[in-house]
Amino acid sequence: MCYSRCARCIGQFLLALAVLCIVANILLYFPNGETKYASEDHLSRFVWFFSGIGGGGLLMFLPASVFISLEEEDCCGCCGHHNCGKRCVMLSSVLAALIGIAGSGYCVIVAALGLAEGPVCKNLFGEWNYTFASTEGEYLLDSSTWSQCVEPKHIVKWNVTLFSILLALGGIEFILCLIQIINGVLGGICGYCGSRQQQYDC
Repeated sequence: MCYSRCARCIGQFLLALAVLCIVANILLYFPNGETKYASEDHLSRFVWFFSGIGGGGLLMFLPASVFISLEEEDCCGCCGHHNCGKRCVMLSSVLAALIGIAGSGYCVIVAALGLAEGPVCKNLFGEWNYTFASTEGEYLLDSSTWSQCVEPKHIVKWNVTLFSILLALGGIEFILCLIQIINGVLGGICGYCGSRQQQYDC
């Protein structure tokens, strides 16, 4: 098994997921494609935590780029041992994976909190508030209550869909980074690549 190629695949997946997280987070600022709700501060407070843009998005570019470049990295002379350089590179990728876990974990937590609290909307009494905050997320199971939000139109479906997407994408990123931690440790201990390439034994 070639650990560097596995890392490269993980990195490519992370790049795609990071872009999707950024897009989903940006869409949360524009319910129904309108900008006025953002300017009037009528968005869920968790939208402003930038979980998809920062945690699951931009921060994820770092581990993704590290993983993708592993196959080309040599790092000869690591710790004074020329033949252990590639193992050092694989072990160092674990640090990048930990950064990815922090970013994706943040994305998952904020998305879950956003889902549980629900959106800011104008209710049937013409008041702007967190209509479903007291339901502890039970509104997610009863779509008939979503009509309590009259503005922005379809805001509940909008928030539920996008926060769910962020939750799922962040969860996948988290799992991929966990896999890379295992892959990096195995690559560092067992060798950079077990096929077609020379084994690097200290």
